[in-house]
Amino acid sequence: MIRQLRPKQWTKNLLVFAAVVFAGKFLDIDSVFDSLLAFVCFSFIASTVYIFNDYMDIEKDRLHPEKAKRPLASGELKKSTAAIVALLLFSVSMVGSYALHPTFFVILCFYFIVNALYSVWLKHVVIIDVMIIALGFVLRGFSGAVVIEVEMTSWFILCTMLLALFLALSKRRHELELFAEDPARQRKVLEHYSRGLLDQMISIVTSATIMSYSLYTATVSDDVQMMWTIPFVVYGIFRYLYLVHMKDGGGSPERVLLDDKHILVTVVLYALSVMFIKLYY
Repeated sequence: MIRQLRPKQWTKNLLVFAAVVFAGKFLDIDSVFDSLLAFVCFSFIASTVYIFNDYMDIEKDRLHPEKAKRPLASGELKKSTAAIVALLLFSVSMVGSYALHPTFFVILCFYFIVNALYSVWLKHVVIIDVMIIALGFVLRGFSGAVVIEVEMTSWFILCTMLLALFLALSKRRHELELFAEDPARQRKVLEHYSRGLLDQMISIVTSATIMSYSLYTATVSDDVQMMWTIPFVVYGIFRYLYLVHMKDGGGSPERVLLDDKHILVTVVLYALSVMFIKLYY
């Protein structure tokens, strides 16, 4: 059951702490605690979505060299047991989110509905599929701002969306390479993509991400010292591109974060540098 909940993918939900860091409230116990509760609620609703998605994709997952090992696909976990746990997690996340902030409750409801539609339909719609993935990251960042009641800037939303699109497109490229002989057999939408198309889209999004973040730190951010964090962003993106093109990586962003020391160190240094700048400047 723990494997079915995919706790490693909860690293995506760390984005809810971004608002605490960028707002300079990481020393405020109440704000940190509320963000922690939001992280738990988002992790629970995300695990509910994972169970729902795996239930819908059991047959296709059995054809995947890695996904076939998932509890539902392999038969290690009963469908009825997974359904009960999903209902429990959904209930806890709904009650907890409403207790934190009514708007956060609405966001989680919207997140669940969109991902349910993604599991049954939208994941088969070319381009929309990667945009839905990006939307999930934006909602995580927005949730963090809502629960501590700080304003979410349009630039933060833009940078988050572009970075998420970069990760989603890289994931599709990895899948296309992994199932080069018959990609549509594993994921139907892959028949509408080509390596050339994805490489061009990744190139556009990469440039837009770096430019947007650079402009944000140089002209919009309250503190020009934030420009010192640009090298971390550039290196992190370039390192990810290296893993995608040279190491056949990029299929799982959370795995890259945990397994690639360069990416992990870059993320940690970036977070520490932002906290230092917000604290002393």
